[in-house]
Amino acid sequence: MMAENKEVLVRMEDVRISFKRGTVERIVIDHLNLDIFKGEILGLVGESGSGKTTIGRAIIRVVPVAKGKIFYNGQVISGDVEKHVARNLKTKVQMIFQDPSASLNERANVDYIVSEGLRAFHLYKDEAERLEKVNDIMRKVGLRPEHLKRYPHEFSGGQRQRIGIARSMVMQPEMIIADEPISALDVSIRAQVLNLIKKFQSENNMTVLFIAHDLSVVKYISDRIAVIYAGQLVELAKAERLFEVPCHPYTKSLLSAVPIPDPLMEKKKKIVTYDPSAHHYTSEDPAQLAEVEPGHFVRCDSKELAQYREICANFHEGGK
Repeated sequence: MMAENKEVLVRMEDVRISFKRGTVERIVIDHLNLDIFKGEILGLVGESGSGKTTIGRAIIRVVPVAKGKIFYNGQVISGDVEKHVARNLKTKVQMIFQDPSASLNERANVDYIVSEGLRAFHLYKDEAERLEKVNDIMRKVGLRPEHLKRYPHEFSGGQRQRIGIARSMVMQPEMIIADEPISALDVSIRAQVLNLIKKFQSENNMTVLFIAHDLSVVKYISDRIAVIYAGQLVELAKAERLFEVPCHPYTKSLLSAVPIPDPLMEKKKKIVTYDPSAHHYTSEDPAQLAEVEPGHFVRCDSKELAQYREICANFHEGGK
């Protein structure tokens, strides 16, 4: 899934992730092949339990990979790696968590929370430089330096998420993994947090893996969108293209659930239910991730591939 003139930051090759309980093995991610390009925002969508968060945690080495490899800047970061490789990755890749309350240490003040990474990796010359970095990032996320002496319980949910963003961004990472960063926030605060992430990404040419289950939010912020179902990548395309010509039935199902601002249109729309048994894959003609048009990939067999290519071709000609 390489694109011309695009430099790959993270590459996942035939990745399989599973969890064992006794002798029973549950496969969460299976045969995942995915490239994340430098400087892009890749949206990762799917229903709860589809494996979205697991992918993000595998990149930061919290979840081990059972099979396959994950590369970062061409270097293997999955499995047993040297200590300096794992340590370097911690400074390059940061995570913004879903629940801003649970992800912050309630016993520590904001100064300690935001400075934790700086102290752990000695990313400052002296105390004056540390304070300068912390004060600067606090202003950038919309908080005041005098907030540094306060504790997380003294802030609203939106402010706590800004503290979480400050903690990640003060490290000046190359990549951010945003794990449903707005799902626990009020609707009025969500746009502010999204714009903040987008602002940091554009200013620093940062790579963002944006994990969510709401396609309308992902369309707003993402350059490309990857759709995950039951641990497998079923569709990948540019954000606009995915909304214009969704091919996989599961993608169509997700799109049908996106709310429409017009009450009359919302009332008339039909919810599409995805039925996995509708596919008739065989060992002779198995489902594979295939390119139906440049940059647009869909999991399908050869018969479905022909249908999807025809749909895309008809759309180019002005048909539906």
